[in-house]
Amino acid sequence: MRVVLTGATGKVGGEVARLLAPDHAVDLRLVGRSLERAPRIEGAELVRAEFSDAAACREAFTGADAVLLVSAGEAADRLDQHRTVIDALVAAGVGHVVYTSFLGAGPEAGFTLARDHGATEQMLRESGLSWTVLRDSFYADVLLDFAGEDRVIRGPGGTGRCAYVARRDVAEVAARILRDPVPYAGRVLELTGPDALSLAEAALHMTRALGEEYEYVDETDEEARASRAPYGAPDWQVEAWISTYTAIRDGELDSVSTDVQDVLGRPPRTLEEAVSDPL
Repeated sequence: MRVVLTGATGKVGGEVARLLAPDHAVDLRLVGRSLERAPRIEGAELVRAEFSDAAACREAFTGADAVLLVSAGEAADRLDQHRTVIDALVAAGVGHVVYTSFLGAGPEAGFTLARDHGATEQMLRESGLSWTVLRDSFYADVLLDFAGEDRVIRGPGGTGRCAYVARRDVAEVAARILRDPVPYAGRVLELTGPDALSLAEAALHMTRALGEEYEYVDETDEEARASRAPYGAPDWQVEAWISTYTAIRDGELDSVSTDVQDVLGRPPRTLEEAVSDPL
């Protein structure tokens, strides 16, 4: 079967490519904008395409039995990009689409970017394509980026909890479904870690795992805006960054799913395991 991976130059897409590479029954095509960052896999075809380029996307998806649709990066026109890609998937006659969404995706989501995911899921439902949606919790690995060099996570997350999921688990689930999509057609899977943790607890787990002290500093919404002002980002992006924390604070991510174990036949990685071996 031919499997096409978008986002192949990213963390999750690249790992899916590496997981599928040993399977001689899979013909891989890797799609991205900066192909010099794509994993080097013998026999894999590399195709340069941007989500905003309908013709390039149609060509990239032609002949695909299954496609991993990794959501576009943060952008004001992300929904327009997703609409272009889904139209191209339909035009190319793709067999099945696995879309990386977000936990709680929908128009009322506190995490503002999850609203785009909800709209994209609706596009897929209306497209006539066969699909599977992976609603990922926040990635455990990303907490390392949030902490930065000073190992301090700052944001208005309060004592809210989140079951952070390892990127490696998301990639393994995606690879499993891409190999055999039929049992997962029309399903929405929630991919979480095994435990819902507060940000202070997450910092403690990171300290234990890595042997260096990590800390969580709770901010007010106003303090969060002030601390992010030096980046000079547009208002919608600053609000998205802050809503990462407020969605946790407000209990929207306080859920633990068995879907990773149901697909892989093993428990999801703990936060300590994820930050010890991040993608």
